[in-house]
Amino acid sequence: MAAIDRRFAMQATRTKIAALAVGIALVTGAAQAQSMGPSNGASSLEQLHVALHLSAPQEGAWQLYRSAADIPDKAQMRRRAASGLFRTLDAPHRMDLVEAEMRAELADLQRQSQALKAFYGALSPEQQRIFDARTLPPSGDAQQNQAPY
Repeated sequence: MAAIDRRFAMQATRTKIAALAVGIALVTGAAQAQSMGPSNGASSLEQLHVALHLSAPQEGAWQLYRSAADIPDKAQMRRRAASGLFRTLDAPHRMDLVEAEMRAELADLQRQSQALKAFYGALSPEQQRIFDARTLPPSGDAQQNQAPY
């Protein structure tokens, strides 16, 4: 019976880690998608800002969106700290850490989503087309084999 419980716990841990990996991919994918386009020394967000030709009233929504785009960097630092702690914990505490990390990733994703939707809603249809084109992940074999979400 203990062997079955241990296998179940291991499977649950693997499932949560896989879900965490998907969450991480979603959060970092948004940042990576923004790094598309030619580089002339300006950051990808700066290039996007220039390409959109924002009006003065749109700048407030841009600033909120830009601050939300910094979340992947903060999440990366949080993940590194959790990773260093992971091997020092017993199994129940590792599970707690994975759950906490997943909740934090979801909260980050929700903040990014809200900021993106608010900013996107402030754009004209032409600006939306530019934004969509500039933030679309690259197409390729590695990308095509991943889930579309």
